[in-house]
Amino acid sequence: MTDTPTQLFIGGAWVDAADGATLPVDDPATGEIIAHVADAGPKDARLAEDAAVAAQEGWARTAPRARSEILRRAYEIIIDRTDELAHLMTAEMGKPLAEARGEVAYAAEFFRWFSEEAVRIDGGAGILPDGRNRMLLSRRPVGPCLLITPWNFPLAMGTRKIGPAIAAGCTMILKPAPQTPLSSLALAGILKEAGLPDGVLNVVPTSRAGEVVEPLLRGGKIRKLSFTGSTQVGRLLLAQCADTVVRTSMELGGNAPFVVFEDADLDKAVDGAMVAKMRNMGEACTAANRFFVHRSVAEEFGRRLAERMGALVVGPGTRDGVDVGPLIDAKGRAKVEELVADAVDRGAEVLVGGRTPQGPGCFYPPTVLADVDPGSRLMDTEIFGPVAAILTFDDENEVVRRANDTPWGLVGYVFTEGLDRALRVSERLEVGMVGLNTGLVSNPAAPFGGVKQSGLGREGGRVGIDEFLEYQYLAVPVG
Repeated sequence: MTDTPTQLFIGGAWVDAADGATLPVDDPATGEIIAHVADAGPKDARLAEDAAVAAQEGWARTAPRARSEILRRAYEIIIDRTDELAHLMTAEMGKPLAEARGEVAYAAEFFRWFSEEAVRIDGGAGILPDGRNRMLLSRRPVGPCLLITPWNFPLAMGTRKIGPAIAAGCTMILKPAPQTPLSSLALAGILKEAGLPDGVLNVVPTSRAGEVVEPLLRGGKIRKLSFTGSTQVGRLLLAQCADTVVRTSMELGGNAPFVVFEDADLDKAVDGAMVAKMRNMGEACTAANRFFVHRSVAEEFGRRLAERMGALVVGPGTRDGVDVGPLIDAKGRAKVEELVADAVDRGAEVLVGGRTPQGPGCFYPPTVLADVDPGSRLMDTEIFGPVAAILTFDDENEVVRRANDTPWGLVGYVFTEGLDRALRVSERLEVGMVGLNTGLVSNPAAPFGGVKQSGLGREGGRVGIDEFLEYQYLAVPVG
């Protein structure tokens, strides 16, 4: 940990907070403080804004190939430092090292993907229908951006936003989650090493988000906000963006349905459930929350899932053989405990887990609940923990209605061997993404995002760079 930057990164330099404040970073497996990081305040935010604004014009004029090569070099550095970055991530947020290594590869791929997209920004030309003018369309960077990332995928959520911003020619201020600032600071160091000019990326960890973020959004210099986090906070940020009409991308909460029909291959369904539920200890917006299983196979599915979940090893992410690390903090674990207790009080049967272990750390066991009452709190709450809640259904129309009965619409999962039903149900689900006979939808080459209160816009894929570009139309008289 001694080589990891712990200062703010502003204008290409590592600096302390103006008022000298620091914030502690805890290891959720032990509760011990592993680092103290500079805690940005309003003055630091203004300095970061000034640096981003000053760098914008020159960065926008930088050749697309030059931006592409910086991203490619950063990709290669990340891959070369996989173990170092994985250990850092595990220390600050708890996921097992195997998952952390997987996230490093996932994060790096956003830089490789957008290094390729940087040189494919195009426009258009043509004569307008009235024949009087030629239309020339060009695309240009939207301008300085504020990027706000969560703690659950601290490296990948950074690269998923930074990659397209760099490719498009935008400068940035990155505010990482206060629980996991170290991964973001390490990423800033890598980009500086890869040749990113000073001021293009500025990183301001803070425990004073309101004091830092609101003035930036209301000040008129930030032209784009990209936020990943809760729907509640997203609504607040949208209101703050309204005064100066800041362009927004919002990747918000989820409440994913996982639907298993009577003709599903149960081996595939259980494998998919393990991925959709247990990736990142269930601390993912894509996590399956509500397991709707056809009554005829519900008992067998529950038995198999409980066996698989019960076989997982819980412990510190650095320990060999561990499958499930700690939750992010005591508050997150208490939320899971309360949701499980409420479901059990309403008649749910605990097939496995359900009891908090003794000892240090924020651990919670993989848990499967059967016969969950539809009125249970965990049916309309993003669980963010290793809890699978099983409900039964009898009819396709019924399950589609219940799956859509939520204000969120990020992702849904459907397991069936019938092609017609697979397509029909997938098209009826009110979600931005569907996993059909698979529990994993995230991929840098695919557009990630939801509908309803799960967000606005898309990240990744060929459309991911569009969020950081504006069109300009130029009319040129003919003849």
